[in-house]
Amino acid sequence: MAAGLALAAVLAATGAAAQTTPKWVVDPARSQLTFDSVAEGMAFTGSFKDWDADIHFDPKDLGQSKVVVTVSTGSALTGDDSRDQTARSAEWFATAMFPKATFASQGFKDLGGGRFEADGTLTIRGVSQPLVLPFTLAITGDDAVMTGQTIVDRSLFGVGQGDYGGADVVPLEVTLKVQLAARLAR
Repeated sequence: MAAGLALAAVLAATGAAAQTTPKWVVDPARSQLTFDSVAEGMAFTGSFKDWDADIHFDPKDLGQSKVVVTVSTGSALTGDDSRDQTARSAEWFATAMFPKATFASQGFKDLGGGRFEADGTLTIRGVSQPLVLPFTLAITGDDAVMTGQTIVDRSLFGVGQGDYGGADVVPLEVTLKVQLAARLAR
């Protein structure tokens, strides 16, 4: 469930670099932030319905590129009402106390062939940890499509406490996936 992720972080795009680095606007209808996990032996995929990304990215100027993804942790949906309510509880995302999770990156690596890595910081439940997100990117004119996936250890963020603190009921590793379509801001 650490997908809150996504996945996310709050970083203000300020200064001249942010003004010269192209800004991309996410198309929510063609974008999704999901996570894969297992609960009591049953695999499931969940998604976050409320999230936003502030993207200033230029594959030719990675040093000036920045991305910030902010996720409303209470928007996690897994297709099971009981599991969704549990995700909001104090043992998991503690949404009353920590309503947002963030991922922020100002470090990017070009791996060639449209493949990149975003080196950033994931913050969930007030705990920040480094996270590398490998992704592919295809830019055609003013349109971009990005797909990325990484594994997060939920225990590093205190997600899943009490009976859920170990890997007995829910594995510690959660696969975070992002599929993003964006358009160059004009």
